[in-house]
Amino acid sequence: MSEIAIVPFQPALAPHFERLNREWIERYFVLEPPDLAVFENPHAAIVAPGGQIFFAVEGDSVLGTCAVLKSAPGEMELAKMAVGPAAQGRGIGRQLGEAAIAFARNAGAGRLVLISNSRLSPALALYQRLGFRHAPLPHDSGYTRGDVYMTLDLDR
Repeated sequence: MSEIAIVPFQPALAPHFERLNREWIERYFVLEPPDLAVFENPHAAIVAPGGQIFFAVEGDSVLGTCAVLKSAPGEMELAKMAVGPAAQGRGIGRQLGEAAIAFARNAGAGRLVLISNSRLSPALALYQRLGFRHAPLPHDSGYTRGDVYMTLDLDR
């Protein structure tokens, strides 16, 4: 196996962002309007306003992805993390999470948040290993499937 590189958004990789996220969302849940809006133009929805989308690439294969988006003053959100089933268990989620945390810190965010679902126990365990802690769910998470809210203090 070759080395896995974590690379920032490139227009040619945008279809993989949708493919990888559709895979897990449709396996466990249903796509919601906010998903479709982001998939339609991920650059405009995430990167242009100051966020980033990362991809885990090995050779010519895109194995995983995650996004970091501005959510509030001093706060960014980790969103749309996905690793293809065949690539799971190789530490790719951790590498993507670490890239997201570094990006948020470098962007000056004091806190990184995420919304997930209690059915996704491997993902929740990863987030805890990365330092995220459970917090009360905001009233409107934006997704009907969102029932877990976690935060990571980025202040040094």
